[in-house]
Amino acid sequence: MTAHAGPRVFRLSTAELVAIGARGVARKHPKNTIVVSEGDSADGLFIVLEGRVKVFVSDAQGHEVVLSTHGPGEYFGEMALDAGPRSASVITLEPCQLLVVPKDAFREFVESNPAFAFSLIEKLIARVRALTDNVKSLALMDVYGRLARLLLELAEERGGVLAISERLTQQEIASRIGASREMVSRILKDLTTGGYITQSREGIVLHRKPPLHW
Repeated sequence: MTAHAGPRVFRLSTAELVAIGARGVARKHPKNTIVVSEGDSADGLFIVLEGRVKVFVSDAQGHEVVLSTHGPGEYFGEMALDAGPRSASVITLEPCQLLVVPKDAFREFVESNPAFAFSLIEKLIARVRALTDNVKSLALMDVYGRLARLLLELAEERGGVLAISERLTQQEIASRIGASREMVSRILKDLTTGGYITQSREGIVLHRKPPLHW
């Protein structure tokens, strides 16, 4: 199987974290705490120091689509640079410590750190590409195709083996690809039976590339 690099992760360097850390305030949040709500006023940047968060959108009926997850060193809320409202909600997946940097201080940091500014631009470009791919898959792929694509995107090569270390529940997978949990469960079971993947508490191992169609 061709090695897959996995999704690109944008983390602050140690120097950047030290520099921007002086401008923010660290806050601790228990598991399952809503940190940002879609539609709120964007008032700053959030940096994950400890724990993991989930970025998602939802409707009035409670249907949810997961956009991304972030761990230590990663950041979210960079769209605070404009005057628009928050475009998504963020909830903690485990106890977290977040560094909150006010919008004005964040803007000053970007202006005085060209290297970070370019990294931020790259992150926004990557997000646009990902959203374009997601719209394409939702419009042109069936549920199986979207699930197979997600597995390949998340898989990273470790010791010659492609594996997904991120622990995802079937509901979380369903939320990411716009499908029901029951359908995801059925497809994962079929892929396991066919010898394409192995599932465990540690994650998912891909033994060979899933077929384009099921």
